[in-house]
Amino acid sequence: MNAFLADSAGGATTLVGVWQSGLAQVLGGLIIVAVLIGGFFLGMRVRDKESPTPKPEEHPHRPETDALPGEMSEYRRPAEMPQTDGEHRLMPYQLKASGSETSPEPPPEEKRKWGGISSGGFGSGGTGHGD
Repeated sequence: MNAFLADSAGGATTLVGVWQSGLAQVLGGLIIVAVLIGGFFLGMRVRDKESPTPKPEEHPHRPETDALPGEMSEYRRPAEMPQTDGEHRLMPYQLKASGSETSPEPPPEEKRKWGGISSGGFGSGGTGHGD
């Protein structure tokens, strides 16, 4: 490298000499520290311009019920399948939009109980439905 710098004594010093002396690393470190400190103070100024965080009494409160907002509890029962004679088949447009209907009363106890059929989970080694 043929680049030279003039030092205060009038002699010439190469850039390699400055780099090897550690002066360039110290100046680079000081520049990085100055940029970080400037960013910190800039962040403080931006934060001070923001609106303050709400106090606990300003936060919204949950309703007195145990249900979550938007949660509803209802019972569902299967929709009745339309009956056809043996000659005509049932077309999709003849079915209702949903496969279940709402019901005000809960299903009977025997409908809620598990039938005991082993389904065998994936990788469990079970035989599947109907054992």
